[in-house]
Order: sequence, then C-alpha cells, then structure tokens
Amino acid sequence: MNFVSPANIPLHIATSESGEKAASDGQGTTALQARIVAATHVARYHGVDPDPSGIRPNAGGAAPSSPALVEWLRQYGLWARAVRLSFGQLMKLDNPAPVLLLLSDGGAAVVVGRNHEHGVLLVRDPLAPSSKPPTPIDELRLKQVWDGTALLVRASRGESEDERPFDLGLLTRMVWGEKSILRDVAIGSITITILSVLPVLMIMTTLNTVVTYHSMNTLTLIVVVLLIALGFEMLIAWSRRMLLITLATRLDTRLHLAIFNRLMTLPIDFFERNQAGELSYKVSQLYRVREFLTGRMITTFIDVAMVLLLLPVLFYMEPTLAWTVLAAAACITLIIWAFLRPLADLTGKVIQAESDKGSTLVESIYGIRTVKSLCLESTRAAEWDQRIATVGDLNMRMGKLSNWPMVLVMPFEKYTQAGVLALGAYLAMTSNNPLSLGGLIGFMMLGGRVAGPLVNLARLLQDVQEARQALFQVGWVLNRPTEKRALTHGLRPKLEGAISFDEVTFKYEGSKSPALDNISFAIEPGMMLGVVGRSGSGKSTVTRLLMGINPEYSGAIKIDGIELREINLRHLRQSFGAVLQDNFLFRGSVKDNILAGRPGLSFEDAVRAARLAGAEEFIERLPQGYETWIQEGSTNLSGGQRQRLAIARALIADPKLLILDEATSALDPESEALINANLQRMARGRTMVIISHRLSSLVECDKTLVLDRGKVIDIGPHRELVERCAVYRHLWLQQNRHSDYQGKVHAAPAPSFIQAS
Repeated sequence: MNFVSPANIPLHIATSESGEKAASDGQGTTALQARIVAATHVARYHGVDPDPSGIRPNAGGAAPSSPALVEWLRQYGLWARAVRLSFGQLMKLDNPAPVLLLLSDGGAAVVVGRNHEHGVLLVRDPLAPSSKPPTPIDELRLKQVWDGTALLVRASRGESEDERPFDLGLLTRMVWGEKSILRDVAIGSITITILSVLPVLMIMTTLNTVVTYHSMNTLTLIVVVLLIALGFEMLIAWSRRMLLITLATRLDTRLHLAIFNRLMTLPIDFFERNQAGELSYKVSQLYRVREFLTGRMITTFIDVAMVLLLLPVLFYMEPTLAWTVLAAAACITLIIWAFLRPLADLTGKVIQAESDKGSTLVESIYGIRTVKSLCLESTRAAEWDQRIATVGDLNMRMGKLSNWPMVLVMPFEKYTQAGVLALGAYLAMTSNNPLSLGGLIGFMMLGGRVAGPLVNLARLLQDVQEARQALFQVGWVLNRPTEKRALTHGLRPKLEGAISFDEVTFKYEGSKSPALDNISFAIEPGMMLGVVGRSGSGKSTVTRLLMGINPEYSGAIKIDGIELREINLRHLRQSFGAVLQDNFLFRGSVKDNILAGRPGLSFEDAVRAARLAGAEEFIERLPQGYETWIQEGSTNLSGGQRQRLAIARALIADPKLLILDEATSALDPESEALINANLQRMARGRTMVIISHRLSSLVECDKTLVLDRGKVIDIGPHRELVERCAVYRHLWLQQNRHSDYQGKVHAAPAPSFIQAS
C-alpha cells in the first residue's frame, strides 16, 4: 500500500461527503447509514453477519447511538462495548480486530491497522468500495472529525446470558459480576462488626471501672466515643444498604432483560401449547429468586462473616460459654435440616397450585367477552373457588409444618440469652479464674450477635429450598430450546418469491395423523396462490411452515431454490407480510401500530399502506385520525377495522411475500369487496399466498391449491378446478349457486353441466 501524507487526507471519513457520493452513485446510502455499515463490517470480521434492518434509528432518523449499536451487536452473540479512547490508546491496541470510530457529525470509520513508524492509523471508509485501500490518518486530522468514542468488538468467549441455562449458577455469576459492590459491602460489614465490639468493651469498662471507682471523666470519655462510633456505624450502615439497593436494581435490570430476550427466542408453538396464565406465573417466580439472592443470602453471608470475626473474641473471653453457644446453634441447624425435605415437597405443591390459580385468573380476564356473552360467571367463579380452596389448604399445611421447627428451636435461642447468663454466673462463682460482671454482660451481648446469624444460616437452608423451587418454575419456561441460532445464523438472500414444496410431511406434536402428508407444489415469483380446503385440511399449516414456525418437517421447502431452514429466520420473517385470522394490535396510536414492523418509516408511508389496505376511510373518521389511541385489546375498534389495520401493518414493510390467512373472515361484505378490489394492487411485485373459505375471493388467483386431510387434491386456475376437481367444485357450488364458474352473478339457473354433475 502506498503511503499517503496525512496532509492530503480529507477531513471527513464516511460522513457527509462520502454519503453524498454514495447517493449520487445510486446506492441510496447516506451518511446516517455509515455507522450501521461500519458495525456490519466489524461483525463480519468475527464471523457474524448481522441484519442491518434489526437496528432502530434514533428519533428524527438520526444515526444510531453507541448504546444502540452495542445492543444490536450483542443480539448476535458478540461482545461489544463503547469506550472513550485517545489517539495514543488506539495506537497501543495490540488486538488485530478492527475498531469502530464514531465521528462527530454522525458518520463512522473503521480502524483496520496501525503504522507505528509514521504514527498514523490505517482507517477505512465503510461507504467506500472494498477495493479502495485504507487511508493513513494522524492524530491532528482524526481529532477534527472524531468524537472520542470507539466501539470495541470481539467474538464472545462463552455463552451469553441469553444462551446459558437459566439456573442458580447463572444468577450467582450475575451477582458475582458486581465485584466492586460486593467488595464495598464486605468492607462496610467488617467495619460495622468492629464498631459493634466497641460498645461491648465500653460497657465492660463502665461496669468494671466507672461504677467501681466512680470515675466521671472515664464515663464522659466512654459516652463521647460511643456517640462517635454510633455516628460512623449509622453512616456505614446507610451506605451498605444503598449498595445493596444498587445491587438489587442492577440484578433486576439484567434479569428482566435476559428473561425477555429469552422469551422472544422461544418458538411460537411452545406458547401455543401452554396456557398464558401458567407461563406468566412461572416467570413471575423470578422475584422470589432475586429477593433470595440480594436479600437473605447476602445478609446471611455478611452475618456469617461477622460471626467469624466475633468467635475468636468469645473464645478469648470465656471458652466454655463459647462452646455452649456453638452447641446450641448446631442443635438449631439439625432441627431445621430435618424439616427440609418435607418443606421442599410442600413448597413445590404450593407453587404449582398458585400457578393453576393464576392461570384461571388470566384466562378469565383474557376471555371476559366470552364469559359475559355466555353467562359463564358462575362457572368461572366455581373454578376460581376451587383453586382458592386448594391454595388455602396447601398454605395451611405449609404453615403447620414450618411452625414446628420454629417452635423446636426456641429453647436453644433462649439459651443464648438466659442460659449464658445462668452458666456465666455459675462459672463466676466456681471458677478459679472468675468472669467479671462486665465480662459476663459483654459476653451476653456478643453471644447474641453470634447466635442470631447462626440461626439465620440454618433458616437459610429452608429459603434455599423455596428459591430452588421458584427457580425450577422459571427454568421450566426459559430453558426450552430456542430459535436463537436460526435467528442469528443462516443465509440472507434477496428473496424474489418463488416457492416450492417437495414431498413435505409434517405432524404436530401429540397428533396421530400428519397435518400435511407428502405434499408437493410450486409457484413462480409474483404469482397469487389461493389455498382452499375443509377445516383441518392443513391450509394454515402451509403458511406456518413457510414462516419457519414449525421447522420439524420432512421433505424440502424452498424459496428461490434455497432450502427454507438454511435461510436466517429473522430475515425470512421480515421478507414476509402476514395477516392472520386473529391479529393482535398493541396499545398505542393507529399510526404506531401500522409502523410497528418498520418504525423508521414516515407518516406518509403509513397513509399509503392504510389506503392500499382499505383502512384510510375509517381511520379518517376516528376522533384523532391516525393519532387515535388503541386501547388494550383494541376494544374501541370493530373486527373489520382491526383486520384492515393488520393488513396495512403487513404492507408497510413492502414484503416480497404476503400471506393472507383468512384475512377477510372478520370483514363485512363492503370491506371485503374493497380488499378484494385492491388484491391486484397488493400483489404487484410480490408473491401472495391467500387462504380463504370464501372461494369468490380466490377467483383472480393464478393458481389455487386444494387440500383435503393434509393431501394435495389438485392445483390450478379457478376455471380448470371447477371443471376437473370434485372437492373444489363441491365447495364452489355450496357457496356460489347463484354465480357461474367465473364468479359472475346470474338470475338464471346454473349451467347444465353443473346440474349433470
């Protein structure tokens, strides 16, 4: 590479100049995209090919910030961190991996090497052709365009938090990752322990010296020292509590991020097989685990550390009394240990009963329309009463069982107070080396501080069992096989829309017969394919397989000649627009729901999609138009309005493949006619798969696939099917006795060859 003098280097790298040049070349790349392109280049160096559409731009279409880039790269299993560096630190980096630099005007550059002899960095413009060599740039020139932020990226050295099994080991690693907080908490605890010994020493001195010799000066000094120590102890205790709150908050944040990310990678069929209420309750058990980790466990370990510091002091003061305190704590431990197994079994039953109760509540709320319309209030109330009774009975049994160890340990707890006093008095009277009154009172105070943590340590065993049961419930959901690899790996071809099924067979889990049985068909890009058949014939299964929802099929499904399972799952689904029978609208404005699939698009794009979907007419009549707020469950919209918004949401992304699965089932005849009239416009430049029970909606399809009991009966245009396919002709005649085979309405009788059939 020829060396270029820094004086001749342009001031902007991958910023406005290069962006305008790229745009003028017809590439459509702007300066705002430079950061995404640069981050993609860095990720590819580490063997990862991220999807640029997965990162959301900032408000106003501004270039993505460093946190957004870091979060995006971490989604693909990369380790990424944004740091502030100087030119000298960049020169000293010995890692050969490229470094992404964020420029002041929203652009980006990639450091690909260093020339120590000339004191320059070798920087590549991400928007420049790959054949162009990197540019040497010195410190003076870089400072003029660089904001000082660099993104360091490397391949992950292990599983990310989203990929590791969700167990106690993962949570412990999360806690241990906050080493600085744990260190400060430990230092504070040790300091508090040391300060807690000071009042004991002061009391011993008061009883042994001040009272005996009436020393007012000594008493004054003791009071001053105690007040100062109390002030320090209060300050340190407050700081320790704030550190623990910070730890709990950080852990909460990381846990909820990890949980949501893990949930989003679980396959759809897992959610379909399990009740929403049960899943919600099981995941909510995480709070028990978090409270255990940041509450009882940490405080108990802190107390145990205090015990280890105080025990030598107790043995120094009076070994016999110290041994008796330890013996009492050992007895308490044995009692609680004996009840661990039965308590663990009951805890599991209580959690399962609570899960069933929560499931009943959530189902009743989600299905409140059905409950009200069918007068099922009494039925649901009876089921709820049964759930409540079961939970109450188990909680009562749990309370009775857990009450026994609490009662049995009471004598040993009391011994650490009254017993130590009695035994200490006896030793003071009979021992050759009698314990003073101050020493006895001091031992009782320190003994109480030792016995309490030891009792808490024994009780911690019970909390461990409860936390393990709660963790098992959470893990039951989160440790399921995920789509993580399919979402982050695979090909990302530019899809045109050719679809082929070759001897595809698929059977749902738990089903005896296949939903699809050795089906084969093919369509060319840009074609409209209708899919018809009786209920349960496998129509929706075809679309589920196309969208990668159920990858466990035999045979081959290809799009543009590429096996479906070789395509990146995120890329595949983004290439599809899907409108289902029951579409969910999120809380937010009408505009937000239309733009949900492509939040970076403009309001004009939303209007265009709504017009194509036939939704513009009713949106304009809403109180605030496109800014009208959609309530939870979209209760302020009719079924037809919800369906048209769903169609607009699918069209906003301009997908190459569009699936309409009974998309007009909830529409009134006028709205359905409007959608059908726009089908040809919707289909322009894209492949469409339309499932409908209304065959009149499929007359204009290039081909119609006829399914029956999972098998292909026939495929062809409408005119041919009514003549040669008995199943299709039967369905057509059931719905359209008043029409001819082309769907035109006639008052005259049906053609004679139909009557003959």
